[in-house]
Amino acid sequence: MAYYYSEPSHTFSEYLLIPGYTSEECIPANVSLRTPLVKYRKGVEEPAISLNIPLTSAVMQSVSNDTLAIALAKEGGISFIFGSQSIESQAAMVAKVKGYKAGFVVSASNLTPEHTLADVLALKEKNGFSTVAITDDGTATGKLLGIVTSRDYRVSRMDGSEKVASFMTPRERLVTAPADTTLKEANDIIWEHKLNSLPVVDANDHLMYFVFRKDYASHKAHPLELLDNEKRYLVGAGINTRDYAQRVPALLEAGADCLVIDSSEGFTCWQEKTIRWIRENYGDSVKVGAGNVVDRDGFRFLAEAGADFVKIGIGGGSICITRETKGIGRGQATAVIEVAAARDEYFKETGIYVPICSDGGIVHDYHMTLALAMGADFMMLGRYFARFDESPTPKVMVNGAYMKEYWGEGSNRARNWQRYDLGGNAKLTFEEGVDSYVTYAGPLHDNVESSLYKVKSTMCNVGVTNIPDLQKNAKITLVSATSIVEGGAHDVTLRSTSSVK
Repeated sequence: MAYYYSEPSHTFSEYLLIPGYTSEECIPANVSLRTPLVKYRKGVEEPAISLNIPLTSAVMQSVSNDTLAIALAKEGGISFIFGSQSIESQAAMVAKVKGYKAGFVVSASNLTPEHTLADVLALKEKNGFSTVAITDDGTATGKLLGIVTSRDYRVSRMDGSEKVASFMTPRERLVTAPADTTLKEANDIIWEHKLNSLPVVDANDHLMYFVFRKDYASHKAHPLELLDNEKRYLVGAGINTRDYAQRVPALLEAGADCLVIDSSEGFTCWQEKTIRWIRENYGDSVKVGAGNVVDRDGFRFLAEAGADFVKIGIGGGSICITRETKGIGRGQATAVIEVAAARDEYFKETGIYVPICSDGGIVHDYHMTLALAMGADFMMLGRYFARFDESPTPKVMVNGAYMKEYWGEGSNRARNWQRYDLGGNAKLTFEEGVDSYVTYAGPLHDNVESSLYKVKSTMCNVGVTNIPDLQKNAKITLVSATSIVEGGAHDVTLRSTSSVK
């Protein structure tokens, strides 16, 4: 007969943390949220990739594009660029993130002196950059002839047909640096000459890179930004179990730091085959997460298959209707608790620590702290990030309030059938996600800062200043339905809606 679990599965809202002793050292400023992203031999080596904050953005069309990936990397997390698009467009998004901040940046906007002001404005609209390199052949590595910035023209007083040659800052008036210039030397030159950008040229005066003043300022404003060894932002990308042989090489060529198999259910032979193909072709150099699972068996399967991290969660996302349509899934808190135990068991047996990611079910900020306390190393969030300026969807007015569009990968709008692939015909036969709106919340930086301050504050109440100690020392209690009601404002008449959330 079927196996029946003795206890019902629970969500995060059914639990509370019990306070612990708070010492003088337990203040938010002393809390570290650094956490491993990929597997490693704990106690022997450091992870190949760690996050400075335990947040990743979901592999979704309405969430993770290059703009949000840059914004999240500035805060210390990582985005996984959505894979339900062409290989070329996904790789281009990855490349854009990797090229956004490298200290030395290959020029993305280039024209010749024969181009016009209209061409400059079109390029600025397309790429979002005001600095345009003017080279002899209009490429990023051509002979440098000048630069155009927004200070070189006034749209209201100039004709769009005016040639670039007539208003660019010519080469003889530019301050440049030779090819062997270090980043520190380049920044010193920028400050000495009060420049916004510094072209780096080779011995033949061909453009190699730009170094931008704003990148230095950005680093100072974002001390937790997540950078690789070349000081470029880290970025991930989603893959599927169908076209991985073509998609993976393209994403790696574009610079992807980590991949994840995007699927609603990961306990499958297809994920095993995908991981095996990556290991056979790239060994352990390519980092790839897998999922999603909700129990010990699912975790063990993916860990033994070679996954670098494992995602937890089926049906808990705000736009997911998998449980409604298929009757499959598990309460997110219960799933995290069991998989965390399996992760620790696997570590004791093998010496390999495989990080786990709680994907879905985060409704309130305190759910983040609970997920971490229950054993998650980091979280993947969709609805949370979809609300911000940097997400790819438009801001619209709905019933007098600003909203952002948000749809699931299993919705008819996304039609991401690969995510729900069970072999057979390549089509979406029924929906497992909805098309919706979420309340607009403003810039990512402000919201992430506020959410994580709550997490840090709660950790101090528990008496810990890092995630491993939280997982080891937290005391968690299951609460009754009546206790949940008691936890909010009750038996009063509110005067107004508070601006503090």
